[in-house]
Parts: sequence; structure tokens; C-alpha cells
Amino acid sequence: MKIFVAADHRGFETKNDIIAYLKDRGYDVEDDSAKSLNPDDDFPVFAGRAVHKVLSSEDDDARAILICGTGQGMIMAANRFRGIRAGFGWSRQAAKVMRNDEDANIIAISAEMYQHDQVLIENIIEDFLTTPFAAAPRFIRRNAELDSL
Repeated sequence: MKIFVAADHRGFETKNDIIAYLKDRGYDVEDDSAKSLNPDDDFPVFAGRAVHKVLSSEDDDARAILICGTGQGMIMAANRFRGIRAGFGWSRQAAKVMRNDEDANIIAISAEMYQHDQVLIENIIEDFLTTPFAAAPRFIRRNAELDSL
């Protein structure tokens, strides 16, 4: 599985920790963030980079992890693209359900939340990456409805 990781200035340090965590577990990771910290950068730029990579990847199970201060801006940016189903990684259960039911291909992480509980965020990410899509007919139908909006 190819994983694209992108962060704005508020998620820059958290992104580095998450990439190290993913690489330690053997994931194929690409950093789509700025190469150096820029306090004036804008989250939509980095969300767009990662989204385009997910949508054009040869890996049909490509995913992205987007990080900003709250995670909310990244979700808003990512969900503007057809074929993207981004959710907020606020709990392990949320990560599991967004994968199982919605076949989410992007998770947004709050850098603020990560600073308070790194282990929880790493578990949330792991649940997002390892939970399969259930592919129940109602879930497939709903995802098609999303893509038709």
C-alpha cells in the first residue's frame, strides 16, 4: 500500500513523527509536504498534492494521511475531489468505521491532538491502514451516491 503524507506548517513536526512511525512498520511512504517549515504556507496546497497522488496512483489501495492543526481544513480540502472519501481520525472506532463502511482513502489527523497522545494517534492510523472495506451492497451504493454528487 502506498501512503501519501502531507501537512501544513501546523502539522509539520507531527508529519515527521508519523512518517518515521510508518516507515518503521514497513509502509511505502511519500512526503508531499514542504521540505522546510514555512509558517505562511496554506493547507489546501498540500491536501491537493496528496489527493492528486492518491487519485493517480497505480496502487488501487493508495491512501493519504493529512495533518494540520485541527485536521478539519484538510478534510474540507480533500473532500472536494470526486473519488476521495476523507474522514477525521479522532478515535480508533472512527478510523475503523470510516474504512469498513465508507472505504475512506484519506484520514486527517489533528497535530494538536497528536501532541497530547501520540500513542493513540498511531493506533488510529494503524486501524485506518489495516481495516478492510466490508464491501456490503449498501456501502457500495452509498459510495457511488457520494461520487455522483
